[in-house]
Amino acid sequence: MHKLGPLLAMALSLTTMILGGLSYAVNKSFHNAPESAKQLKNPYEDTSEGVKAGQPLYHLRCARCHGDNGEGSGNIPPLRRHLSSVTAGELFWFITKGSPKNEMPSWAGLPKEQRWKIVSYVKALSLGRTARQSTPDAGSKGITKLSLPRAKPPFIDFRDEEPGKTRRITVADLPQPYATRSSDNGPRLVARPTGVWPKAPAGFKVELYAAGLDNPRLIRRAPNGDLFLAETDPGRIRVFRGLTSDGKPEQSQIFASGLFHPYGIAFYPPGPNPQWLYVGNENAVVRFAYKNGDMKASGKPEPVVDLPVGGHSTRALQFTPDGKKMFVTVGSGSNVDDPDTTPGEKNRADILELNPDGSGMRVYASGIRNAGGGLGINPKTGELWCSVNERDGLGDNLVPDYITHVQEGGFYGWPWWYMGAHQDPRHRGKHPELKDKAIVPDVLLQPHSASLGITFYDGKQFPAEYQGDIFGAAHGSWNKSVRAGYEVIRVPLHQTGHASGEYQDFLTGFVLDNGDVWGRPAGVAVASDGSLLVTDDGSNSIWRVSYEGR
Repeated sequence: MHKLGPLLAMALSLTTMILGGLSYAVNKSFHNAPESAKQLKNPYEDTSEGVKAGQPLYHLRCARCHGDNGEGSGNIPPLRRHLSSVTAGELFWFITKGSPKNEMPSWAGLPKEQRWKIVSYVKALSLGRTARQSTPDAGSKGITKLSLPRAKPPFIDFRDEEPGKTRRITVADLPQPYATRSSDNGPRLVARPTGVWPKAPAGFKVELYAAGLDNPRLIRRAPNGDLFLAETDPGRIRVFRGLTSDGKPEQSQIFASGLFHPYGIAFYPPGPNPQWLYVGNENAVVRFAYKNGDMKASGKPEPVVDLPVGGHSTRALQFTPDGKKMFVTVGSGSNVDDPDTTPGEKNRADILELNPDGSGMRVYASGIRNAGGGLGINPKTGELWCSVNERDGLGDNLVPDYITHVQEGGFYGWPWWYMGAHQDPRHRGKHPELKDKAIVPDVLLQPHSASLGITFYDGKQFPAEYQGDIFGAAHGSWNKSVRAGYEVIRVPLHQTGHASGEYQDFLTGFVLDNGDVWGRPAGVAVASDGSLLVTDDGSNSIWRVSYEGR
């Protein structure tokens, strides 16, 4: 995944154009596409290669809104049939050109071959040429519980999630590759039913902090207590200030807009008086002049460093405590392509280290498929930590996602190895010299749970045993026969700053009994009053978790 960013805007725009006119069959052109666009030929047309290559790109970017089968979800109508009369060239033209009217950005920066592969898969969906997965009817009054067999511990699915329950996965628990079939089970998003609410451990209270957002992802607290939120698809940063008596923000304002899939947020220099707000766009790190209390950017963003476009789009940012270095994540462009033979994968799947001005770039750690979900500095040890979306396609219980501290110069396996000396069978025999160098992460999580944003709890409101622990958002993925993730987890660090391998379910309940999904945790932050804020890009909300006592 996991992991959703750039093409969700395309999915939403496709939805808009569907809603705006269902008569494409009789229209002379598609969104006023020129005749030359109609004549464009897809190099992957009528080939299984294009559809096959486009499928993971679609799942990575679009399935959240349009569904695994293009059937739509929530208020998103289906792609099937409505695009069947649109030529591949018109779709490619629209993706490339964009449309401000439909809130569709230009995708000229996305590699051409990826645009064509997505077109191939979307066309196959619209013509009913892909295998269809059955999904239960979310519209029935009585939601039927899934009757599929449960996973064997330590592996679980959403039916086993229980706030406060401790989990632990070790390398000894890992099954052989392909022990189960690789599933194609993208989430179907539905509106949150009346009376359904996130579940937290005893003593905690869950409130709706903000609603009506647009793809809320990473959230960070400014030194003065303001909360900065990346709304990735519309390309903007929003800021919240204060807290009312009923747990809502006193003020909300757009800080900056017109950005290219913003995600990472960091204040520089570290400390109480920052001068800059850094933003990790998909294509570059930029920064805004900033001082405490600013709720609107005073000028245009200043470019810091360019980044590769495409693939995993989330670019997380983190400064070292002394402010001398900046970490930036660049995820892979694929699930498991070999960088030796795929030029587009070179210098990706890394955590980069740079100077604050963008100079001096080097690879800090490698073999990390996608750490774009979240970075953080452990306040106890000063170590860099990250959450990682691992690869798909090896079965229900491979490969575990993870949260770990990051060793300088460390190699974490992707794409040849995983969880230490376990070779990916798709690269059998390659790079034996790396077998003993692949690091086993600190905390193994449920496979395909899509671990995203993390934060270290530095508040005083929660019980003392929570001090310094990690909270992480598990967004959920498509490559699991019964859903896992779709929750917030807690990683105990035992007041030592070190993990011992276990984690706990903390905030659950985002999946209905029949497997439909109404919420997807994406980011976490500790508010100045010590409550925990959780972004949810499924219901486009932010949840506030406070402690009331045992």
